[in-house]
Amino acid sequence: MNDSHSVSITRAWLESLRPRTLPLAFASIVCGSALAYWQGVFDPAVAGLALLTAGLLQILSNLANDYGDAVKGSDKEDRIGPLRGMQKGVITQAQMKRALIITVVLICLSGLALVAVACRTPADFFGFLMLGLIAIIAAITYTVGTRPYGYMGLGDISVLVFFGWLSVAGSWYLQAHTLVPLVFLPATACGLLATAVLNINNLRDIDSDRENGKNTLAVRLGPVLARRYHVCLLMGALLCLAIFNLVWLKSLWGWLFVLAAPLLIKQAIYVTREKEPTAIRPMLERTVKAALLINLLFAIGVVLSKAHF
Repeated sequence: MNDSHSVSITRAWLESLRPRTLPLAFASIVCGSALAYWQGVFDPAVAGLALLTAGLLQILSNLANDYGDAVKGSDKEDRIGPLRGMQKGVITQAQMKRALIITVVLICLSGLALVAVACRTPADFFGFLMLGLIAIIAAITYTVGTRPYGYMGLGDISVLVFFGWLSVAGSWYLQAHTLVPLVFLPATACGLLATAVLNINNLRDIDSDRENGKNTLAVRLGPVLARRYHVCLLMGALLCLAIFNLVWLKSLWGWLFVLAAPLLIKQAIYVTREKEPTAIRPMLERTVKAALLINLLFAIGVVLSKAHF
């Protein structure tokens, strides 16, 4: 009986931590670090600490999301997506609060180590400390607080900024110590793919979110426009990577990501055709895998371009 209860608690925490979302957080750091390698400025210590910090921020976001949705009662039995630990009553509010505090402390330690190793000037040091603080606040206030921005349809822009621009351009800058505008093309591509993951999640839960006052961008757009928006996210990511290769990378290896393009095209057709939210359920995992594959193929192509094969 105790063993069964222990397994239940462990599973509940794993459901709230959502380890399957971590590779998507890592992918942006990998892309930024691959670009640094291509330019001959790769720093393994900085890349490693950036990966750790990004992973912890993702965990914080996952835990805060579960806490906020549970407190507001927006995740109910009738939702299509899975219920997490707090919604099932296995994890208490007090326990989740402690987990959030512990995660914030770990992020602070990891983030301080990162800026201490990477930053060369006081301006960079304090600038990235502020960005880290903003990232922590953004991760928590997505669903927590009296006016969570995730309930106002602003989650998509947040994902674009933090999973794209800040993660890719930030990890690049911490190693290269310079900011090149063209880096924002792959950064935007990573952000758009991460936003597509969020949008497919919101498309799946569009009916229950609308009924519970969770006005995601998918709810605000409606099912038809939200599907067209999803197609734009997927195709926009491919376009950004293609322009980057044409303008700056200029390598045959830079087109390696095109091998995964059929997955995005197939998904765009499927999402446009299928009108029922239940049909979207299997697409969440597929979107995550497709986004990861695109990012990894792009990063590999960048690294191979350095070798001049």
